[in-house]
Amino acid sequence: MRETVVLIGAGGKMGGRIADNFVRLADAEPGTREPTAAVRPGVMRAGPYDVVYCEKADAGIARLRDKRLTVTPSEEAVPQADLIVLAVPDALIGSISSALVPLARPGAVVVFLDPAAAALGEVAMRDDLNYVACHPCHPPMFYDQPTPEARKDFFGGIAAVQDIVIALVHGTEEAFNSAQKLCRVMFAPVRNSHRITVEQMAVLEPAMAEVVAASAACLMRDAMEEAIKAGVPREAAHAFMMGHAQIALAIAFGAISSPFSDAAKVAIRWGSDKIFKPDWRRVFEPEEIRAVLTEMIHPA
Repeated sequence: MRETVVLIGAGGKMGGRIADNFVRLADAEPGTREPTAAVRPGVMRAGPYDVVYCEKADAGIARLRDKRLTVTPSEEAVPQADLIVLAVPDALIGSISSALVPLARPGAVVVFLDPAAAALGEVAMRDDLNYVACHPCHPPMFYDQPTPEARKDFFGGIAAVQDIVIALVHGTEEAFNSAQKLCRVMFAPVRNSHRITVEQMAVLEPAMAEVVAASAACLMRDAMEEAIKAGVPREAAHAFMMGHAQIALAIAFGAISSPFSDAAKVAIRWGSDKIFKPDWRRVFEPEEIRAVLTEMIHPA
Protein backbone atom coordinates (compact mmCIF):
# COMPACT_ATOMS: atom_id res chain seq x y z
CA MET A 1 0.00 0.00 0.00
CA ARG A 2 1.29 3.45 -0.91
CA GLU A 3 2.01 5.85 1.94
CA THR A 4 1.64 9.63 1.90
CA VAL A 5 4.69 11.55 3.12
CA VAL A 6 4.42 15.23 4.04
CA LEU A 7 7.80 16.98 4.04
CA ILE A 8 7.74 20.09 6.24
CA GLY A 9 10.53 22.56 5.45
CA ALA A 10 11.05 21.00 2.03
CA GLY A 11 12.85 24.06 0.67
CA GLY A 12 15.43 24.33 3.46
CA LYS A 13 18.91 22.85 3.72
CA MET A 14 18.05 19.37 4.95
CA GLY A 15 14.59 19.39 3.42
CA GLY A 16 16.02 20.33 0.04
CA ARG A 17 18.41 17.37 0.08
CA ILE A 18 15.56 15.03 0.98
CA ALA A 19 13.37 16.55 -1.73
CA ASP A 20 16.17 15.94 -4.24
CA ASN A 21 16.20 12.24 -3.33
CA PHE A 22 12.45 12.03 -3.81
CA VAL A 23 12.81 13.76 -7.19
CA ARG A 24 15.52 11.29 -8.26
CA LEU A 25 13.27 8.45 -7.20
CA ALA A 26 10.36 9.94 -9.16
CA ASP A 27 12.45 10.62 -12.25
CA ALA A 28 13.52 6.97 -12.29
CA GLU A 29 9.91 6.11 -13.19
CA PRO A 30 8.97 7.61 -16.58
CA GLY A 31 5.84 9.73 -16.51
CA THR A 32 5.54 10.15 -12.76
CA ARG A 33 6.37 13.86 -12.92
CA GLU A 34 3.72 14.68 -15.50
CA PRO A 35 0.66 16.61 -14.24
CA THR A 36 -1.64 13.80 -15.36
CA ALA A 37 0.30 11.35 -13.20
CA ALA A 38 -0.41 13.22 -9.96
CA VAL A 39 -2.40 11.18 -7.45
CA ARG A 40 -4.08 14.41 -6.36
CA PRO A 41 -3.15 18.11 -6.61
CA GLY A 42 0.26 18.86 -5.12
CA VAL A 43 1.24 15.20 -4.73
CA MET A 44 4.26 13.64 -6.47
CA ARG A 45 4.77 9.91 -6.82
CA ALA A 46 8.22 8.78 -5.68
CA GLY A 47 8.69 5.03 -5.56
CA PRO A 48 6.24 3.64 -2.97
CA TYR A 49 5.40 7.12 -1.67
CA ASP A 50 3.03 9.95 -2.50
CA VAL A 51 5.00 13.04 -1.43
CA VAL A 52 3.59 16.44 -0.48
CA TYR A 53 5.97 19.40 -0.11
CA CYS A 54 5.41 22.16 2.45
CA GLU A 55 7.46 25.33 2.81
CA LYS A 56 6.73 28.85 4.11
CA ALA A 57 9.95 30.78 3.39
CA ASP A 58 9.92 32.65 0.07
CA ALA A 59 13.44 31.50 -0.82
CA GLY A 60 12.55 27.90 -0.05
CA ILE A 61 9.38 28.09 -2.12
CA ALA A 62 11.41 29.44 -5.05
CA ARG A 63 13.88 26.57 -4.76
CA LEU A 64 11.06 24.03 -4.83
CA ARG A 65 9.47 25.64 -7.85
CA ASP A 66 12.84 25.49 -9.63
CA LYS A 67 12.61 21.72 -9.12
CA ARG A 68 9.10 21.72 -10.62
CA LEU A 69 7.56 20.87 -7.27
CA THR A 70 4.21 22.15 -6.06
CA VAL A 71 4.09 23.71 -2.59
CA THR A 72 1.10 22.83 -0.41
CA PRO A 73 0.12 24.63 2.83
CA SER A 74 1.01 22.42 5.77
CA GLU A 75 -2.48 22.84 7.25
CA GLU A 76 -3.88 21.12 4.16
CA ALA A 77 -1.16 18.49 3.87
CA VAL A 78 -0.76 17.16 7.42
CA PRO A 79 -4.29 15.69 7.83
CA GLN A 80 -3.67 13.37 4.83
CA ALA A 81 -0.21 12.20 5.94
CA ASP A 82 0.88 8.73 6.93
CA LEU A 83 4.36 10.09 7.70
CA ILE A 84 5.18 13.70 8.62
CA VAL A 85 8.85 14.66 8.29
CA LEU A 86 9.90 17.77 10.23
CA ALA A 87 12.93 19.00 8.27
CA VAL A 88 13.06 22.26 10.22
CA PRO A 89 15.59 23.91 12.58
CA ASP A 90 15.69 22.48 16.11
CA ALA A 91 14.64 25.81 17.60
CA LEU A 92 11.36 25.70 15.62
CA ILE A 93 10.31 22.11 16.24
CA GLY A 94 8.46 22.97 19.45
CA SER A 95 6.28 25.66 17.88
CA ILE A 96 5.82 23.85 14.55
CA SER A 97 4.91 20.54 16.17
CA SER A 98 2.44 22.36 18.45
CA ALA A 99 0.72 23.77 15.37
CA LEU A 100 0.76 20.62 13.22
CA VAL A 101 0.43 17.66 15.60
CA PRO A 102 -3.23 18.45 16.44
CA LEU A 103 -4.00 18.20 12.68
CA ALA A 104 -2.49 14.72 12.20
CA ARG A 105 -4.74 11.72 11.81
CA PRO A 106 -4.50 8.93 14.42
CA GLY A 107 -1.69 6.48 13.72
CA ALA A 108 0.43 8.90 11.70
CA VAL A 109 4.21 8.86 12.18
CA VAL A 110 6.11 12.07 13.03
CA VAL A 111 9.78 11.90 12.00
CA PHE A 112 12.43 14.22 13.47
CA LEU A 113 15.84 14.59 11.85
CA ASP A 114 17.64 15.49 15.06
CA PRO A 115 17.29 14.31 18.68
CA ALA A 116 17.50 17.71 20.40
CA ALA A 117 13.85 18.67 20.77
CA ALA A 118 12.75 15.11 21.56
CA ALA A 119 15.50 14.67 24.17
CA LEU A 120 14.44 17.91 25.87
CA GLY A 121 10.74 17.03 25.75
CA GLU A 122 9.93 20.05 23.59
CA VAL A 123 7.79 18.20 21.05
CA ALA A 124 4.00 18.27 21.01
CA MET A 125 2.96 14.69 21.81
CA ARG A 126 -0.20 12.68 21.25
CA ASP A 127 -0.69 9.15 22.52
CA ASP A 128 -2.33 8.08 19.26
CA LEU A 129 0.61 9.19 17.11
CA ASN A 130 4.03 7.62 16.57
CA TYR A 131 7.33 9.48 16.87
CA VAL A 132 10.69 8.51 15.38
CA ALA A 133 14.03 10.39 15.39
CA CYS A 134 16.61 9.77 12.65
CA HIS A 135 19.93 11.33 11.71
CA PRO A 136 22.51 10.58 8.99
CA CYS A 137 25.99 9.44 10.00
CA HIS A 138 27.44 11.05 6.82
CA PRO A 139 29.85 9.20 4.51
CA PRO A 140 32.62 7.55 6.51
CA MET A 141 36.34 8.12 6.15
CA PHE A 142 38.43 5.18 4.92
CA TYR A 143 35.50 3.72 2.97
CA ASP A 144 35.90 2.92 -0.70
CA GLN A 145 33.04 4.87 -2.26
CA PRO A 146 31.86 3.39 -5.57
CA THR A 147 32.13 6.38 -7.96
CA PRO A 148 34.03 9.68 -8.37
CA GLU A 149 30.76 11.52 -7.66
CA ALA A 150 30.33 9.58 -4.44
CA ARG A 151 33.90 10.35 -3.35
CA LYS A 152 33.07 14.08 -3.61
CA ASP A 153 29.80 13.75 -1.69
CA PHE A 154 31.07 14.55 1.81
CA PHE A 155 27.65 15.31 3.28
CA GLY A 156 25.86 12.26 1.92
CA GLY A 157 22.41 11.77 0.49
CA ILE A 158 23.53 12.30 -3.10
CA ALA A 159 25.83 9.51 -4.24
CA ALA A 160 28.00 8.47 -1.29
CA VAL A 161 27.11 5.47 0.84
CA GLN A 162 26.41 6.32 4.47
CA ASP A 163 24.80 4.88 7.61
CA ILE A 164 21.93 6.32 9.63
CA VAL A 165 20.94 6.14 13.30
CA ILE A 166 17.26 5.89 14.22
CA ALA A 167 15.24 5.77 17.44
CA LEU A 168 11.63 5.05 18.34
CA VAL A 169 10.54 7.88 20.62
CA HIS A 170 6.94 6.72 21.05
CA GLY A 171 4.68 4.29 19.24
CA THR A 172 4.54 0.88 17.63
CA GLU A 173 7.12 -1.36 15.99
CA GLU A 174 5.07 -1.24 12.79
CA ALA A 175 5.36 2.54 12.74
CA PHE A 176 9.09 2.34 13.46
CA ASN A 177 9.61 -0.04 10.55
CA SER A 178 7.65 2.26 8.26
CA ALA A 179 9.75 5.26 9.32
CA GLN A 180 13.01 3.31 8.95
CA LYS A 181 12.09 2.35 5.39
CA LEU A 182 11.37 6.01 4.60
CA CYS A 183 14.61 7.22 6.19
CA ARG A 184 16.60 4.82 4.02
CA VAL A 185 15.05 6.55 1.02
CA MET A 186 15.52 10.09 2.35
CA PHE A 187 19.24 9.59 3.07
CA ALA A 188 20.00 7.14 0.24
CA PRO A 189 22.23 5.36 -0.49
CA VAL A 190 22.18 3.89 3.05
CA ARG A 191 24.43 1.00 4.04
CA ASN A 192 23.33 0.28 7.63
CA SER A 193 20.53 1.56 9.85
CA HIS A 194 21.55 1.50 13.53
CA ARG A 195 18.71 1.41 16.02
CA ILE A 196 19.50 3.30 19.22
CA THR A 197 17.62 5.39 21.80
CA VAL A 198 17.04 9.13 21.67
CA GLU A 199 19.33 9.52 24.68
CA GLN A 200 22.08 7.64 22.86
CA MET A 201 21.51 9.79 19.78
CA ALA A 202 22.14 12.89 21.91
CA VAL A 203 25.39 11.32 23.15
CA LEU A 204 26.47 10.98 19.52
CA GLU A 205 25.31 14.48 18.59
CA PRO A 206 26.01 16.98 19.99
CA ALA A 207 28.38 15.46 22.58
CA MET A 208 30.63 13.20 20.49
CA ALA A 209 30.30 14.61 16.97
CA GLU A 210 30.06 18.34 17.63
CA VAL A 211 31.25 19.20 21.14
CA VAL A 212 34.33 16.98 20.73
CA ALA A 213 34.96 16.04 17.07
CA ALA A 214 33.94 19.33 15.43
CA SER A 215 35.86 21.27 18.08
CA ALA A 216 38.93 19.12 17.37
CA ALA A 217 38.55 19.79 13.64
CA CYS A 218 38.46 23.53 14.25
CA LEU A 219 41.47 23.17 16.57
CA MET A 220 43.41 21.49 13.73
CA ARG A 221 42.46 24.31 11.37
CA ASP A 222 43.57 26.92 13.94
CA ALA A 223 46.84 25.03 14.48
CA MET A 224 47.51 25.23 10.73
CA GLU A 225 46.90 28.98 10.84
CA GLU A 226 49.38 29.30 13.71
CA ALA A 227 51.99 27.49 11.62
CA ILE A 228 51.34 29.95 8.79
CA LYS A 229 51.73 32.88 11.21
CA ALA A 230 55.05 31.36 12.24
CA GLY A 231 56.24 31.72 8.64
CA VAL A 232 55.38 28.39 6.99
CA PRO A 233 53.98 28.95 3.47
CA ARG A 234 50.21 28.30 3.42
CA GLU A 235 50.43 25.66 0.70
CA ALA A 236 53.06 23.71 2.63
CA ALA A 237 51.18 23.99 5.93
CA HIS A 238 47.93 22.87 4.33
CA ALA A 239 49.53 19.88 2.60
CA PHE A 240 51.32 18.83 5.77
CA MET A 241 48.19 19.15 7.92
CA MET A 242 45.93 17.25 5.49
CA GLY A 243 48.37 14.36 5.19
CA HIS A 244 49.20 14.12 8.87
CA ALA A 245 45.56 14.50 9.98
CA GLN A 246 44.60 11.60 7.73
CA ILE A 247 47.36 9.29 8.92
CA ALA A 248 46.75 10.17 12.57
CA LEU A 249 43.04 9.36 12.21
CA ALA A 250 43.84 6.16 10.32
CA ILE A 251 46.13 4.99 13.12
CA ALA A 252 43.84 6.11 15.96
CA PHE A 253 40.75 4.42 14.47
CA GLY A 254 42.50 1.25 13.30
CA ALA A 255 42.17 1.83 9.56
CA ILE A 256 45.80 0.74 9.27
CA SER A 257 47.85 -1.58 11.48
CA SER A 258 50.81 0.75 11.96
CA PRO A 259 51.06 2.27 15.47
CA PHE A 260 52.14 5.78 16.37
CA SER A 261 55.92 6.03 16.64
CA ASP A 262 57.46 6.31 20.11
CA ALA A 263 58.34 9.94 19.41
CA ALA A 264 54.79 10.67 18.27
CA LYS A 265 53.44 9.10 21.47
CA VAL A 266 55.57 11.55 23.47
CA ALA A 267 54.21 14.45 21.41
CA ILE A 268 50.61 13.22 21.84
CA ARG A 269 51.04 12.96 25.62
CA TRP A 270 52.63 16.41 25.67
CA GLY A 271 49.83 17.88 23.57
CA SER A 272 47.09 16.25 25.63
CA ASP A 273 48.52 17.78 28.81
CA LYS A 274 48.87 21.23 27.24
CA ILE A 275 45.62 21.43 25.25
CA PHE A 276 42.87 19.38 26.90
CA LYS A 277 41.25 19.91 30.28
CA PRO A 278 41.66 16.89 32.58
CA ASP A 279 37.87 16.63 33.02
CA TRP A 280 36.93 16.97 29.33
CA ARG A 281 34.95 13.71 29.45
CA ARG A 282 32.31 15.51 31.51
CA VAL A 283 30.75 16.60 28.21
CA PHE A 284 29.20 13.10 28.04
CA GLU A 285 27.39 13.42 31.36
CA PRO A 286 23.59 13.72 30.96
CA GLU A 287 23.37 17.15 32.60
CA GLU A 288 26.10 18.52 30.31
CA ILE A 289 24.37 17.12 27.22
CA ARG A 290 21.08 18.62 28.33
CA ALA A 291 22.78 21.98 28.93
CA VAL A 292 24.31 22.16 25.46
CA LEU A 293 21.07 20.99 23.83
CA THR A 294 19.18 23.70 25.67
CA GLU A 295 21.60 26.38 24.50
CA MET A 296 21.48 25.08 20.94
CA ILE A 297 17.68 25.30 20.84
CA HIS A 298 17.37 28.42 22.98
CA PRO A 299 20.55 30.47 22.39
CA ALA A 300 21.07 33.31 24.83
